[in-house]
Amino acid sequence: MSWISERRLVAAISNGGGFGVLACGSMSPGLLREEIRATQELTVKPFGVNLITLHPDLDALIDVCGEMQVGHIVLAGGLPSAASIKRAKDTGAKVVCFAPAVVLARKLLRSGVDALVIEGAEAGGHVGPVATSVLAQEILPVVEQVPVFVAGGIGRGEAIVSYLEMGASGCQLGTRFVCADECIAHPNFKQAFIRAAARDALPSVQVDPQFPVIPVRALANNATRRFILFQMEVISRFKSGEIDQKDAQLEIEHFWAGALKRAVIDGDVENGSLMAGQSVGMVTRQQPTADILQELLSQALAALADRHGPVPVQV
Repeated sequence: MSWISERRLVAAISNGGGFGVLACGSMSPGLLREEIRATQELTVKPFGVNLITLHPDLDALIDVCGEMQVGHIVLAGGLPSAASIKRAKDTGAKVVCFAPAVVLARKLLRSGVDALVIEGAEAGGHVGPVATSVLAQEILPVVEQVPVFVAGGIGRGEAIVSYLEMGASGCQLGTRFVCADECIAHPNFKQAFIRAAARDALPSVQVDPQFPVIPVRALANNATRRFILFQMEVISRFKSGEIDQKDAQLEIEHFWAGALKRAVIDGDVENGSLMAGQSVGMVTRQQPTADILQELLSQALAALADRHGPVPVQV
């Protein structure tokens, strides 16, 4: 959700009764400070900040969150060190981390995390190999010490209820909010989501296991097709001795540099990256964030009513 989950959408989600999370992405500490301040001016409700653990300025970003009194810090994009978790906790924030397996969940618990997110392969962006439903069955029954949130492929309230009944404390949704009125994504980007079906959101293809590619789920477009040909060209140059393996790997990894911004901000949906989860098929129109949240809530309450009778709602 880099470039997407910024001040306007985050504030709209929190104001609407959800819990917005600001995506730091590649921001500098200075830019993050300004984005947090701007979000605080749009909402008095709680929100979190997502930091990428591989960011070269991670410590400084954590310190900015502390300075700005951010209540929740989400460490994503890799397994954070115990030192990073402690630094984040020392700011007074609750620390949330991603657990792609039971063994890693237990390791994170020993490091003192306050909550976990389990995200399945159906999610958009960088994904692991295991489906959300399987991760939920593996992890929810054995982690009772902290809240666990489920993510990946969730687009309706009935699914949220199902995971709550399995023991989750909540669900994380991203793709469903790309076409919110408050989202700054380019109209071309939003239209691509509205037109897409679940089968259009595919993980990136690796041509040769000697040159590993981190799977990224995105809508198929000209760029995803060119990426396959580009890998073949680079590997051919390596095999002919024109470049060494390290340079070949770097060229492959750099193919997508700036591609998400190119699609989200510039609207180049053919040559940019259209990161999307498989729930994209449930995104059918643009609507206000508050309406999306209400729709999810109504679906959840209807599902509960079918099981247990009418559910009283406190406003």
